[in-house]
Amino acid sequence: MIVVVGIGADGWAGLAEPARAAILAADEIVGSVRQLALLPPTGARTRAWPSPIDPLLDELVAGSSGSSCVLASGDPMLHGIGATLARRVPAERLVVHPHVSAFALACARLGWPAAEVSLISTVARPPEVVARWLAPGRRIVVYASGRGGAASVAQVLRARGFGPSRFVVLEQLGGPAERIVDTTAKAWGDQQADPLHAVGVECRSEGGGPPLPLVPGLPDSAYDSDGQLTKRHVRALTLAALAPLPGELLWDVGAGSGSIGIEWMRAEPTARAIAIEAREDRAARAAANAGELGVPELDVRVGQAPGALAGLPDPDAVFIGGGLTETGLIERCWVALRPGGRLVANAVTLEGERALIDARAAYGGELVRIEIGNAEPVGAFTGWRMRLPIVHWSACKHASACKRASACERASDRQRASACERASDRQRGSSKESG
Repeated sequence: MIVVVGIGADGWAGLAEPARAAILAADEIVGSVRQLALLPPTGARTRAWPSPIDPLLDELVAGSSGSSCVLASGDPMLHGIGATLARRVPAERLVVHPHVSAFALACARLGWPAAEVSLISTVARPPEVVARWLAPGRRIVVYASGRGGAASVAQVLRARGFGPSRFVVLEQLGGPAERIVDTTAKAWGDQQADPLHAVGVECRSEGGGPPLPLVPGLPDSAYDSDGQLTKRHVRALTLAALAPLPGELLWDVGAGSGSIGIEWMRAEPTARAIAIEAREDRAARAAANAGELGVPELDVRVGQAPGALAGLPDPDAVFIGGGLTETGLIERCWVALRPGGRLVANAVTLEGERALIDARAAYGGELVRIEIGNAEPVGAFTGWRMRLPIVHWSACKHASACKRASACERASDRQRASACERASDRQRGSSKESG
């Protein structure tokens, strides 16, 4: 058994009897140096978390240390070690005694209804994760660590035009040394804070820039690009077809500026994405865009598909933004796609369009032609200037044995059924080769 006890800045005095009993019964107690110092003598062996914590975490998961009690700040299941352990051990091996969270205390001190406040943790994560949530009027509580935590959050706000935001640094919440400083991100600057602190942010923009909501279809100007960018309106349609869901993984193949992977992750906070880009300069640009737009966890890899796809975890969704005419690319992506997954691709050339027509014949799905025009001056008048048409293909790999087979059964076109059968033969051959 692993028992996790949440402890606040008020220490032993703030613990309920079941939490105290769990600590007193433990053979060993694991926690930070600060947390261990809050306990009275218990007779148990104490171990401070090493850096990195992985070796000790592996030891706890393996159950090789006897009866272990792990101390956590506040609510262990809210961006805490309890949540980390819960992902790795069965529920029957884990007992959690939560404390009042810093989030709850911060909302109480600020008078903010908790259900209307976003919680973000920058503990062991880049502070740029805050950028995803920046929007005028939004309230945020940020978990920060180290004396420079608040300063790094303030810098992210200032760099994105949110310097006027109300910026409340809440130190040692719930303890005798509690201290609250109410200022702005601009005024806080590079000041140091107590190592145990959170930050309340009430977003206020300096104005002048376009809003960056969480829904797909950010302005093209939000990205640094050399032109390899899925444009705004097509991007919104593409993300709608990809349909990001909790915990799912996207392959963004031929990522260019990274916009599809970035907006996939912005739309669903638990979703993940791997961006595959053949050119190093574009891959670097995609990673920079990801940090700027609040999803620095985007996994950017340099390589040419389909070869660069080898060894990647199977995706729940795939977007092919480049390389459509590469031999075997669409088939390789379809084979890797998990049941229920979505494959989406866009083409602007006749050769790419041909590839998508063949893909629809083989795998089913929907083929759509998108034509977009902009109103622009024509002499003293205004007319439509049309962009290159986009051919958009999307298909779902149903959880049944074969989406293509069901599509063929519905189709009256014998040629499509024959193409489907040939594609299935190719897929079986490919699977044997990779088996």
